[in-house]
Amino acid sequence: MDVSQAPLTILLTNDDGIHAPGLWALHRALKSEHHVIVVAPERERSAVGHGITLHKPLRAYKVTLNAGEEGWAVTGTPADCVKLSMVELLEQRPDLVVSGINPGANVGVNLNYSGTVAAAKEAALYGVPALAVSVQSNEDPHFDDAAGFVARLVPMVRDKGLPPGVFLNINIPNLPTDAVAGVKITRQGCDLYDEYFEKRRDPRNRVYYWQGFESQPTYSQDNADGAVLAQKFITITPVRCDMTDYSMIEQLHAWELKKD
Repeated sequence: MDVSQAPLTILLTNDDGIHAPGLWALHRALKSEHHVIVVAPERERSAVGHGITLHKPLRAYKVTLNAGEEGWAVTGTPADCVKLSMVELLEQRPDLVVSGINPGANVGVNLNYSGTVAAAKEAALYGVPALAVSVQSNEDPHFDDAAGFVARLVPMVRDKGLPPGVFLNINIPNLPTDAVAGVKITRQGCDLYDEYFEKRRDPRNRVYYWQGFESQPTYSQDNADGAVLAQKFITITPVRCDMTDYSMIEQLHAWELKKD
């Protein structure tokens, strides 16, 4: 068999839990061509970022669902799922990790909070190519259309490869495939949402706060992921695990810092 056409071993995970329909849409789209393994949180763990479990034991147990399909349910975070898979659950590391499909876009500053993105980043830290995949809306999401795009992208990732420590963050309009405007390569936007905290009191008169935001940010750059997604394009943003600002290194040298 041509190596370029050989099936891949793909690890699927997410932050919405092992029963999430977006996860199993990916499974349906990929299982006919590849060996697919599911290791996902036992319950929703959205917006946990890159947190890992240190102060209590992790448990992983096999579950059977979705017309007899099997997967591992893990009591921890999305990053835990990837870490546990790499070190303990899998006989060998997968060829690719796909995290998602998340209902709701992961663009802009949300990349810092997203468990979906964190799982892909964790894979990249282990040197495994990874995709974080989200669909634009959580209202009647077009998971199968989004999963179809991922299935078409996977062979390109296999053939072209990704640099070490780099993963792809993919956001797909919540539209049928024929209504999507196209595919664009974007940068991460850094514009903040118009956030607020609603102050409330519980029945015991204790204050608590409920976080929210009024609207999507107005992106200051036309090629920002959120701005392009709003134009009905699929956005693909290459993200680096190395967070060093190399342009600042020489500037810091010029500060002539001393220990005393």
